[in-house]
Amino acid sequence: MPSASDTTSVSTTDPTPVGDRSRRGSMLLKAVGLVALTVAVLSFPAVAANPFILSVGVVIMSYAVLATSWNFVGGFTGYISLGHASYSGLGAYATGLLVIHTSMNPWLAMLLAGLVVAVLAVPIGIASLRVRGASFVIVSIALVLILLLVFQSWGSFTGGSNGLRVPRPFGPEVLRPEQHERFFYLHAALLAVALLVWWLIDRSRFGTGLKAIREDEDKAQALGVPTFTYKLIAFVVSAFFTALGGGMYALWFGFLDPIFQFSILVGSYMVLMSLLGGIRSLFGPFLGAVIVGYAVEYFKNQYGDTQFHLVAMGLLLGLVVLFMPDGIIPAATALVDRFRPQRTSIREVSAADLAEQRRTADPEAARADQQSRTDDGTDVPDASAETSTGAATDNDSPTVTEGARR
Repeated sequence: MPSASDTTSVSTTDPTPVGDRSRRGSMLLKAVGLVALTVAVLSFPAVAANPFILSVGVVIMSYAVLATSWNFVGGFTGYISLGHASYSGLGAYATGLLVIHTSMNPWLAMLLAGLVVAVLAVPIGIASLRVRGASFVIVSIALVLILLLVFQSWGSFTGGSNGLRVPRPFGPEVLRPEQHERFFYLHAALLAVALLVWWLIDRSRFGTGLKAIREDEDKAQALGVPTFTYKLIAFVVSAFFTALGGGMYALWFGFLDPIFQFSILVGSYMVLMSLLGGIRSLFGPFLGAVIVGYAVEYFKNQYGDTQFHLVAMGLLLGLVVLFMPDGIIPAATALVDRFRPQRTSIREVSAADLAEQRRTADPEAARADQQSRTDDGTDVPDASAETSTGAATDNDSPTVTEGARR
């Protein structure tokens, strides 16, 4: 029977194949999910029952682009903007006006409109990002209301309340259902680019700084994070992609009305979609767009011009805040994590096993220890193993404590 000195209790962070298998399984599951999502999106136009369903798909993809674009600010910095319709409206009108007054290629006009809005977002961001919380929300709302009044009043240039008709990029020989199909794929491509940029920022040092701002801006600044510069960059990137989403919508729908383009409701939808799916996750805004976009179109189709869809969206937002404040994806991830094998374990090993592990890791040190014990006439393998292993705890090696005597 082993003595007390022959048995040790080891608490480790699991570097064993169980942990490796768990990580590999998680990565494989994410890869399979991404492939399945891509296949589902690309096959949607082929399985859509009729042109109306296909048009709903285009609306949902447009919402997904806007929500993902909003998430560059809301998800990374925690600043809640209800006035992001300012940038989608500016992008839409800039695209339409460039096409009408310069006969520019529609896609080049959309890109140029996004760049123009990004430049305009710099002074807007410098002014608005100096305040936080409710003050920032009020500033964002004030901006969209100002733009609404400007574009309504400037009828000679923007069309005013009569609206602005935007030429579609495809000729009249392309029927409306085919227009829907093409714009569905174009929105999907724009969404993929926005998601890729979000993913790259999330894994960069810049993204780490933004998330530090989200958690505690004052502490992040005290630690040397250039908080204002980081916020401004995220704000401009968000405005750029939001403007591209607005320009894409203008080319698809073909008609712009300032009351709709500069609506606080559109900005509220962006916030709701991101919160519903999860603002801290990559695909959270997309999931929220699928749910909210489908619900909005369903209620509009069923109840016509009534405002019932606003009531339904308000109830949905209340339920999200009460029961899933982090969103659906984080809640589902936390539920799955409860059933995963733990990555830490406590197990008993013999002193001989620990000595063998040490000899394998550092043969020279093991021989020196053995020689010193021989010279002293002692042989206490558990003490040396405990000392050497315990000294390595700063390097994430196993932590050893002496077992109870039997």
